[in-house]
Amino acid sequence: MLFARPLAELIAELERLPGLGPKSAQRLAYHLLRVPEAEADRLAEAIQTAKRKLRFCDVCQNISEAASCEVCLDARRDPTTICVVSEPRDVIALERLNEYHGLYHVLHGLLSPMDGIGPEQLKVHELVVRLSDNVKEVILATNPTLEGDATALYLNKLIGPSGVKVTRLAHGMPIGGELDYADSATLLSALEYRREM
Repeated sequence: MLFARPLAELIAELERLPGLGPKSAQRLAYHLLRVPEAEADRLAEAIQTAKRKLRFCDVCQNISEAASCEVCLDARRDPTTICVVSEPRDVIALERLNEYHGLYHVLHGLLSPMDGIGPEQLKVHELVVRLSDNVKEVILATNPTLEGDATALYLNKLIGPSGVKVTRLAHGMPIGGELDYADSATLLSALEYRREM
């Protein structure tokens, strides 16, 4: 055995976290062993507190301490527009802009048949239920990846017949980008989603 059992168990649990491979999990485990016990206790308590006190908003499925999140409770928000994102962190990214004033819906993932993730594993049903609430536009803000595009296409086909306007975030050339440095997929997307001046 390379590691003492408690260390091996810690590494194994850390490896299960997204974005952490075996080497990163080992580095993090060794770091945690070196920190003062009080610091390790604070980390463990923060994890346990978050697990106990946080839940999904009953309306938008974002992370919340109460049945409804702050965004859903904000009467200044436009209830006729819903921006669909894949993860709670996407809500934070859009909120930082301070330009979008509608509501959100968090799917908690993207369609990925290879990984066994279909519409049933996502918060799609909860979105469809919300469409009866006088919603006029659904903005699909999934990443421009294979899974993001597949999810957007699926949602467009699902929502489109309801009469609700479905839009997708534009993607293509970044501001300040140069054409000769852009890859062909980015250029193709920029050309396809061009807009009138």
